[in-house]
Amino acid sequence: MTKRAYNFNAGPAALPLEVLQQAQEEFVDYRGIGMSIMEISHRSKEYEQVNDEAQSLVKELLGVPDGYQVLFLQGGASTQFAMIPMNFLKPGQAGGYVLTGSWADKAYKEAKGIGETYVAATGEASGFRRMPALGEIDVQPEAAYIHLTSNETIAGSQFADFPDTGNVPLIGDFSSDILCRPTDVSKFSLIYAGAQKNLGPSGVTVVIVRDELVERANKNLPTMLRFDTHAQSKSLYNTPPVYSVYIANLVLKWIKATGGLEAMERINRDKTKLIYDAIDGSGGFYRGLVEPDSRSLMNITFALGSEELEAQFIKESAQQGFVGLKGHRDVGHMRASTYNAVPYESCKALADFMNDFRRRNG
Repeated sequence: MTKRAYNFNAGPAALPLEVLQQAQEEFVDYRGIGMSIMEISHRSKEYEQVNDEAQSLVKELLGVPDGYQVLFLQGGASTQFAMIPMNFLKPGQAGGYVLTGSWADKAYKEAKGIGETYVAATGEASGFRRMPALGEIDVQPEAAYIHLTSNETIAGSQFADFPDTGNVPLIGDFSSDILCRPTDVSKFSLIYAGAQKNLGPSGVTVVIVRDELVERANKNLPTMLRFDTHAQSKSLYNTPPVYSVYIANLVLKWIKATGGLEAMERINRDKTKLIYDAIDGSGGFYRGLVEPDSRSLMNITFALGSEELEAQFIKESAQQGFVGLKGHRDVGHMRASTYNAVPYESCKALADFMNDFRRRNG
């Protein structure tokens, strides 16, 4: 194999090399059954074992309390933007949305077309350079739920902690930072995350949902859009994204073998510090786009002094094997996505390149 790229793509994103190698070994013949995992029935004992094991690993790694289920759904986080208000917005109640950037805004706009909503907090005044303080979140006692986005992939911001919303269910979109650090799941009634950033390939969405919330969900919906459909069938109501769940299972095992979420957080902080130090120590050559107390462990955003300089940075970095450093088309500039599977060595190489580029162009 030739040298692997320094992959900083925002999603689909880097996967652990060990996972890819094991999947390669098992691709044609899964554990001696004479078939690929992609060829077997989702009702088979082999796949049910993968499904059950992956659900158990999510619970184990996150310390999910009793009274929750782990579901593997399809349609990405974008489908959850609609499923959540369809299931949980009741007449006379409003869903509160914390607006922190592009993805939170998409979830809010989807819900507005389904039921009553209100803005529980917003970071708009800062240009979404910081997350709202927990005390700024308006938790109305009669709200159907409060929805927040734990990490804004495009802006590069992340909540350091989460609010206590009392009896009002808290729902979190964790698509770009699930499993990057320990999380108190008990604060949430529902957590969802598209797998393609930190957990596996695209095609599967993980949902961690409290049983009592499922029981309260709207039953007058199309079957596939009801949470109770998937909870009652252990995510096997229809044909699941078998290969995506299989890879997610391998990634979960890799995280456990690495030392769990405490170890993942330590590694993530060490490797992102390399890049943030390159930004902060550049004397203004690089400019961070998020306030320090809201900086993400998963998506590092920064700008250079001109569009021409940024174009040169992208060109030269690509020549050195760096992939995915161009910022999202909506905001431009630079973005390095440093998900769990991005090695420390890749972040060190990027920091070294940034320092060298500054010395040559500053």
